[in-house]
Amino acid sequence: MQQPETYQNLTNHLKSALGILELDKNSQLYRDTTSICDYLAKPTFQIAVFGPFNYGKSTLLNALLGNRALPIDLVPTTGAAIYVNYGDELHAKITLKDGTEVSEAGTDVLKRYAILDDNRQMRDDVAAVNVYCPHPFLKTGVELLDLPGTNDRQEQDNLVRDKLLSADLVVQVLDARKLMTLGEREHLRDWLSDRQINTVVFVANFLNLLEPDDQKQVYNRLLFVAESFRSNLPNNISNIYRVDALPALRARLKGDVAAAQTTGIAAFESALQSIVASQQEQLAVKLPRIEAIATKICQSLRAKSETVAAEIAAAQQKQKDRIEIKQKAEKLILKGFQASVSDFEIWLYQPTLLRLYQSEMALSLQQGTFDAWKTKFERDVLKQQETIAEWVNKACEFFDREQPIALLTSFPPSPQIALPEPPPAPAKKSIDSEVTPVAIATGLGWLLGGPMGAAVVGGASYILKKRTGYEKPPESSEAYLNQVTEICSEAAKNYLIGFSIDTFLMLQHYKEIAAKVICFQDSKEPLNMNVQQYQLQLVNNLVENLAAELDRIKIR
Repeated sequence: MQQPETYQNLTNHLKSALGILELDKNSQLYRDTTSICDYLAKPTFQIAVFGPFNYGKSTLLNALLGNRALPIDLVPTTGAAIYVNYGDELHAKITLKDGTEVSEAGTDVLKRYAILDDNRQMRDDVAAVNVYCPHPFLKTGVELLDLPGTNDRQEQDNLVRDKLLSADLVVQVLDARKLMTLGEREHLRDWLSDRQINTVVFVANFLNLLEPDDQKQVYNRLLFVAESFRSNLPNNISNIYRVDALPALRARLKGDVAAAQTTGIAAFESALQSIVASQQEQLAVKLPRIEAIATKICQSLRAKSETVAAEIAAAQQKQKDRIEIKQKAEKLILKGFQASVSDFEIWLYQPTLLRLYQSEMALSLQQGTFDAWKTKFERDVLKQQETIAEWVNKACEFFDREQPIALLTSFPPSPQIALPEPPPAPAKKSIDSEVTPVAIATGLGWLLGGPMGAAVVGGASYILKKRTGYEKPPESSEAYLNQVTEICSEAAKNYLIGFSIDTFLMLQHYKEIAAKVICFQDSKEPLNMNVQQYQLQLVNNLVENLAAELDRIKIR
């Protein structure tokens, strides 16, 4: 018989697949795969006996063993899968799910742990039930498996279905009085044929209760069904047997060999021994069902691979779209930033700045309202800066960058104007008749009422004592006012030109700073798909390894 080590790699691959697929433990594929792994790990040749309640399964096994090893009754009794192995003396061992073991001589302990309770429920604390019997057939490495009835509860049906997949040989017990019910035909299809369990031995019980003509008719019907389930049997071995289980058990217990011979038990036992001898060294029984489950696992793995690949492709497309959006955003923001900077530069261009503000600033100097003008001028500058800053802020937000230093604009100090000496003071009449009208007419009425008015009227102020480049005092008030206007205009020009030069320099420096912000730099960064890429590689490798391992097993 193939050793469990032969299938160790295959078992490891299948268990890895279960982990990768994250299957529900109650799903049929998970349970079938687990059963196959258990099957491949078994060192024994297992014969599983199944059939509906009250068909005589346990009685058949007891007759085969010549001992009342298994519980039998007229109500559904077997509530767990009972494994029967060789032992020097008859005894039973119960293993509970918490690890506790209960071992006793004989099999009375089965009545407490392995049969259905009053509510016809299986115990939920039992992990395994083992019976050990001193029978020579078991000593050859054979393990018998007595399964619960299949027509009682869904929970028991699920258990039977799982266990059949891990059996080397399946024995189906039939009631000759109601041969091949709808449920039994469904089991043949769903539990056996569809899962490549192609070798089944059929045992017809209660045939002795039928008339001879009926017996022949039943046998012929059974022959038609059984022909599809003998693919791995030698040609000289039948897979249909008549065994009158209860008479056989009684004869065996009494030691009546002749009576036992008439029940068919001896022929059935001989056939089992021949089948075991012919199949223990063959892979033909295992391989079809292994391939059937492995194929389903590979299909699920390929579906998983397609899903993961699709997720990776979607993430890559999303990354590509994100990059394209940010690249477009970079162009739009840069274009807007450059336009706003260009507008500011045009505004700072000296001829433009002088045209817009020189006369207004000069007038504010003449009227002593320079602070008010400067406040308005600063607002205009701030408006220009805000337009530029808006694009930088958008870049910081869109590209997740830190805010750079702000565009800081410095303003020249307030102009210090040195006025010329006023014309000689005329008679009071001339002042009233000449200076005042001229001052008012030229919009410089502040000269008579403001701080400078004291200089004009009083004749002295520290600023008036400075030389202005005019060696000769003006001859009239009008000439004086013209000189004042010219001086203020020149002061405004110098102020605005200085502001333009300094701000241009600051703006060029800020453009270099902003260029580092308005730049999408992560377009070449690798997509962080390490987990998905690793999962995809793992799934694909596992599919290849499963296929290679199956090929290796086939050629052994």
